[in-house]
Amino acid sequence: MLDFGLVEILLATAAILVVAACAVWLSRQARIRRRAARRADPANDYAVRTDWERSTGTVNYSSFVYFDADRDGTYGMGDRPMAGIVVRLFDGQGGFVASARTNNGGFANFAMSTSSADAVIRTPGTYRFAVSVPPGWRSPSANETQSQDFRLASGSPAGLVSQDLPEPVGLAPARSLAGRMAADSTATLSVMADGQILQTLVLASGSPFRLDLDGSGDTVAIAGGGLDRQLALSPYPTDLGLLSPQTLPIGAALPTIGFDDVTGRGFRKIPCGHTGLQWRNLNAMAQDHTKGSEGYVNGNVSGDHVAYTSSGYPAEFSRETPFGFHSVLLSAAWLKSEGEIALIECWLGDQLVASDQLALSALTPLHYAPMLKAITRVRLSTKHYWQMVLDDLTLTG
Repeated sequence: MLDFGLVEILLATAAILVVAACAVWLSRQARIRRRAARRADPANDYAVRTDWERSTGTVNYSSFVYFDADRDGTYGMGDRPMAGIVVRLFDGQGGFVASARTNNGGFANFAMSTSSADAVIRTPGTYRFAVSVPPGWRSPSANETQSQDFRLASGSPAGLVSQDLPEPVGLAPARSLAGRMAADSTATLSVMADGQILQTLVLASGSPFRLDLDGSGDTVAIAGGGLDRQLALSPYPTDLGLLSPQTLPIGAALPTIGFDDVTGRGFRKIPCGHTGLQWRNLNAMAQDHTKGSEGYVNGNVSGDHVAYTSSGYPAEFSRETPFGFHSVLLSAAWLKSEGEIALIECWLGDQLVASDQLALSALTPLHYAPMLKAITRVRLSTKHYWQMVLDDLTLTG
């Protein structure tokens, strides 16, 4: 049997809770009535604010990250916002506060407010913003870590302001050149800048090769063994695949398919007949059509649209008459599939001309340049059925 004293305490506690709940409810109803009265009064439609003491809003305080295509450390016309980059926030004592990934616009947002309990920047002081540079990358802007001082500011939307926003942070991947030599063939690879040779490498028969590129290199040339070819280097890692004597002639016209003319809207399945080719399981999509899709943003290098393998299933483009396949930029669609393996198979009729396996990234495209002069079908697939992103598909004929 319960002690009467305990019963009285429980009843009193319950009564207090009921009274408190009623008070909260009444206060809320009063706020609702006051808000309704303000909204009903036309005098408040365009009223000039006179009370600047209160700050009850929340503002996104942002760190901006971009792909520094020309590696000059300045956000310019040729650079692009990067999605999926982690930015960490630390307080003045070095304590971790929060982290955020950059969105499709390149912004890592941190909620700032003196009134909201959900904000991560709530009090004045010094805060440090640290951009997590991906392995093998660097920051040409050399400002991946920045600090800002915040002070109280009555009447501002969030109640806090800093002197400025953090400066844009540029990132660039290490450039490399890879490929494979067929058996019973040798050649010499040269990396040049403005026509001057910077690096040379003798390519051994039947062996893969990989070369870290000098930052100023603009062209690679391969000579010997019937493998002669030349390629203008891009800002991205490059893979030539298996070097084949079935090579496009140097100086061939190189029209590029950028997928922007498939649709002016956000999304469309690529129809057969587009650019004179048959298309299977490939869709054209605006880079920001899908939320949180890092590879669709980072894999877009021209215009607003990319192509991708529909639902991650094998895709093809083909034509009955042979055409040349110079190059394409390939990316993984999502950071969850970082390192996904792509298989690119090229056919001339029933003959398999080339078959290459390539590791993909959602952070940067891979410049795949097989430079084949005559094929009729290209098949694209991924080992784990994640979507593969394509841009700037360069064909001839």
